[in-house]
Amino acid sequence: MADIEQITPAEARRRQAQGSRLLDVREPGEHALGLPEGALPLPRAALEANPSRVTPDKQAELLLICAGGRRSQLAAESLRTQGYARVRNVLGGYEAWCAAGLPTVKGADEDADFLERYSRHLRLPQVGLEGQRQLAAAKVLVVGAGGLGSPAAYYLAAAGIGTLVLADDDVVDRSNLQRQILHTEARIGVPKVASAAEALSALNPRVRMETHRLRVTAESVDALLAGVDVVVDGADNFPVRYVLNAACLRHGKPLVYGAVHRFEGQVSVFDAGRRRGEAPCYRCLFPEPPAAEDAPNCAEAGVLGVLPGVVGLLQATETIKLLLGLGEPLSGRLLHFDALAMRFRETRLRPDPACPGCGPAAG
Repeated sequence: MADIEQITPAEARRRQAQGSRLLDVREPGEHALGLPEGALPLPRAALEANPSRVTPDKQAELLLICAGGRRSQLAAESLRTQGYARVRNVLGGYEAWCAAGLPTVKGADEDADFLERYSRHLRLPQVGLEGQRQLAAAKVLVVGAGGLGSPAAYYLAAAGIGTLVLADDDVVDRSNLQRQILHTEARIGVPKVASAAEALSALNPRVRMETHRLRVTAESVDALLAGVDVVVDGADNFPVRYVLNAACLRHGKPLVYGAVHRFEGQVSVFDAGRRRGEAPCYRCLFPEPPAAEDAPNCAEAGVLGVLPGVVGLLQATETIKLLLGLGEPLSGRLLHFDALAMRFRETRLRPDPACPGCGPAAG
């Protein structure tokens, strides 16, 4: 079988003007970034599955283009095996097309900032334009703007979460700066939610910020959950975690849990609010709070500065997965991280029929 002919973007444009079909085999999210003028957007898998939708004429000349030339080459080889004799690959793909100054058209009704800022998401078939729009429409509550809330909120803002709700009653202290990356030396003494909002807005001004300088209690928590899609637990004490768990059960919200202690961390998703009896809640893991001496906080026990970063990033990852319905969330699984050994291990969690939070007797 003869090799696929490789042509430059300029040659592809010339042949396109003479009647050859130019097919852009990138994914829809990539098409949103722009298209060669006159190209038919048709993802590679769809083209290979049914090339006759383009033309049943196997002698027609088809010009294939992708981002850089690799996927279009593979698609061309597939079409050749299906009997299409005159398939050409555009060298360098859309990147080379743009570099050559050839005409393009806008691929989506989004502004240039959106398309450029989230271009790497748009290139992922599992996210794409619709997924990015879902993130932009989402509202996430991050409780705590400290060690865990800092990396979680940073990456959620970068990912394009539409609205971030931040709740914390503390102010920035110099001892926070070893791990709480939202804050700076210049903002010592500033309320953490104000410092966080300044940092996150500087990173991504598209994100709407709602800040609440308050302690999360049974009296304040319900208002914080209004309209929220996911709750991220960045708290550092058991009372707040029990309050969050109860509120998420009442309102049917998934709770993304994280905790750190010295050199070790934990992450899980508690989704009993939406899947009562199928998924565990926080109190299935900890039915009652431990004694204070058995659960010292970071100020008492110390913590490796980078550890909250690892755990907070895992929380952000789980949050994005939940919002997009991607992959397998950590619901029913507790992920342990040992920084000294650089090991992850997993513990299976099941809903406890006797759980005081989500069991039948809990109401």
